[in-house]
Amino acid sequence: MKKNCLAAAIILLISACNSTHEVNLFMGTSGDHGQVSPGAQVPFGMISVCPDSDPPQHCGYDWAVPEISGVSITRVSGVGCSGGGGDVRIRPCPESEPVSIVKGTEKAVPGYYETLFSNGTRGSFTATVNTALERYDFHPTSSKVFHIDFSSSVIKRLSGIKPSGYTIKDDRTIEGWTVSPTVCARGSYKLYFTLVSDTPFKVVGTEEKAVDIEFPEKTRSVEIRIGTSTVDEKSARDAYGQWKNLSFNKIRRMAAKSWEEKLSKIEVEGGTEEDRIIFYTSLYRLYLSPMVAQSPDGRHIGTDGNIYDNEGYTFYGSWSMWDTFRTKFPLLVLLEGEASSDICNSLIDLFKTGKNQWTTPYEAAPSVRTEHSVITILDAVAKGVQGINLEKGYEGMVKEAENDLPMTKPDQRLESSYDLWALGKIAEILGRTEDAKKYSERADSLFLATWVPIFMEITPEFTLMKENGLYQGSKWQHRWNAPHFIDKMIDLVGRDSLESQLEEFFEKRLYNQGNEPDIHTPFIFNRFGRPDMTAAVVNSYLTDDKMVHIYGGNAEYPEPFVGRAFRNAPDGYAPEMDEDDGAMSSWYIFASSGLYPLLVGSDEYEVFSPHFDKIVIRSGKAPFTILTRNRKHLTDKAKAVTLNGKPLEGTAIKHSDIASGGELLFSF
Repeated sequence: MKKNCLAAAIILLISACNSTHEVNLFMGTSGDHGQVSPGAQVPFGMISVCPDSDPPQHCGYDWAVPEISGVSITRVSGVGCSGGGGDVRIRPCPESEPVSIVKGTEKAVPGYYETLFSNGTRGSFTATVNTALERYDFHPTSSKVFHIDFSSSVIKRLSGIKPSGYTIKDDRTIEGWTVSPTVCARGSYKLYFTLVSDTPFKVVGTEEKAVDIEFPEKTRSVEIRIGTSTVDEKSARDAYGQWKNLSFNKIRRMAAKSWEEKLSKIEVEGGTEEDRIIFYTSLYRLYLSPMVAQSPDGRHIGTDGNIYDNEGYTFYGSWSMWDTFRTKFPLLVLLEGEASSDICNSLIDLFKTGKNQWTTPYEAAPSVRTEHSVITILDAVAKGVQGINLEKGYEGMVKEAENDLPMTKPDQRLESSYDLWALGKIAEILGRTEDAKKYSERADSLFLATWVPIFMEITPEFTLMKENGLYQGSKWQHRWNAPHFIDKMIDLVGRDSLESQLEEFFEKRLYNQGNEPDIHTPFIFNRFGRPDMTAAVVNSYLTDDKMVHIYGGNAEYPEPFVGRAFRNAPDGYAPEMDEDDGAMSSWYIFASSGLYPLLVGSDEYEVFSPHFDKIVIRSGKAPFTILTRNRKHLTDKAKAVTLNGKPLEGTAIKHSDIASGGELLFSF
C-alpha cells in the first residue's frame, strides 16, 4: 500500500512539473493582443513584479517595447481602458538615463522573471502574496543610482487626491503609501509599503513623490524587498517581516511549488504541444486574481473606508466581474471550492459595506468592476460550495436590484434580467418566498419587454457593432445574452427557427471571440440536442488557422482578421482581444475540456467532444476523467457518451458528478 501511494505521489509530482514547464508567460504580451504580462506572482497574489514598458501597455509590460520606465510591483492582467497597477516603480539607473530590456535575455516561469537591462544590470524577481523581491546584479560599469517613484501608475492619476507619501527611516529602509486609480479611473486604492534593502544606500536626491538612492561603488548585488498592505503601515512592515528570514531562492522555490500545486488541478493528454502550452498558460492566468487583499493579522479595508476584521475567511479584492462572471468564476468553483467560498464572502462584504457597479474610492486592490456578483455567488451556492453567508449580503443585493441595476440600454436590461433572476433564486434558497416570486417575475417581464421588441425580429442592422448603442457587441451577439431564458426564446421563435438562426449566426461569422457578450453561444447548440455542432464550432475556433473574425473588441475590424484567436506567441490573442482578467483563458480551458457552464447560476455543465484525448480534473473527492475512445480526427462525431459506464441522459452533467469523481467517456 505504501509503495502504491508513493508511486501515485511521484506521478502527480511529475505531472505538476510538466504542466509548469508548459506555461509560456510571454503569450499575449505584445501590443493589443491580450494585454498580459510575464510578471513574477504567486496564485491569487497582490504582487506582480515586472518591468513597465515606456510607453506602457495596459498591464505595464509590452513585449514589443524594450524601453522601460522601471520595475513596478502591481498590475491587473489583460483588462481594458488603460489598465491598472504599476505601483512603487524602481528604475535601476538615474531618471535621466535611458534603460531598456535586452531582448533575448528574458526568462519567465511561474513565480519568477529575470532580464538583462541595457546598462549591464541584471534584474531577478520573485514574490509572495504580499511582498515583492527584487535582486539586481551589477556589471562593473553599471550605475549604482536607483530612481524610485512612489507615485507611479500605468494610468493617469485621479485629480483631487494626494498621491503618495514616504519617510526614509534609515539607510536601508523607506516606508510610505500611495493612492492609485483603479482601472478606468472609476475609483482608487491605497497601498502601504515597507521597502528594505540588504545593502546600505545614500540618498542623493529627493522629490515630493520620488527619491534617488545610491549604493557603494563596489557593490556587486543588491536585494530590495517591498512588503505591502492595504490596511496600515504596521501591517506592511509585518508583511515584509513574514519572509525576511527566508532567502530569495527559497522564496522563489516556494512560488514555483505553489504554481505546481495549482497547475496540477487539471492534467491533459493529446493535442499538439502548442495546444498544451496554451492550455496550461490559460490555467496559470486563471489564478492571477482575485487577489488576497488582507493584512497578515487578518484585517481588510471595506469599500466604506473602514477597517474590518475578517470573519473566519480569507478576504479577496480585485474584480472584473462583467468580463469574468461567465467563465472564470465558474472555473474557480470547479477547481477551488474553498477559495470560491472565501471569494463569495468577499463579494458579500461589498454588498455590506457599499458596492458600485464599477469601483469605489476605497478598494482593497487594483480593480475594474463588480456587476453580476449576485450571479457568481448563486453559481457557487448552486454547485454546493459551503460556508457562504447569503443572509449577510442579502439586504445589499436587494438594494442593488431596486436602485442600481443599469437599465438605460437594451443590452443592460437583458443583463439586469439575469441579475434579477439570480436574486430570485437566492431569495428562494433563503426561504424568502415573496421575494423569490417578485424578482423572478420581474426578471421575466424585463426580458420579454426587451427581447421581443428589440432582439426577436432580425434586421440588417443586427450585424453592426460600432456606435450601435450597445456595449461591445452587435444586436446579433447580444441577442443570445440571456442564457437564463433560452427556453423562452425557443417558445417565442420556435425551436426549429431559433436553431436555424443560431446556425446562421456562425455560418456568417457573426460570432465574436474577441469579447464576452456572446462567448457562450457555441454551447447553446446543446440545448437543441446538438452537441456535435457545439464541438464542431468550438474546435474550429480552437484550431482553424483560416478562421475569419469580423469583429474586434469594440468594433468591426477594418479588414477581417483571419487566423486562430489563441496562439502560442507574444501576439497570441486575436487583435484587440483582451484576455480580460482570466475570462478568455477560462473559456479556452472549458472549451477544450468538453465542459461549459452555459447557465451560470445552475449546477450543470454542457458536455461535448473535448479537444484533448484525456482530461483529468483533480479537485473533488476523487479524480474525474474525460476520455475519448477510437477518435481519429477532431471532426469525428461521438457515437455514444457514457458517465461512469452508463449512457448519458441528455447533454449535460451536474457539478456533483464531477466532484464525486468518475469517468465521462466519448466513444467514436
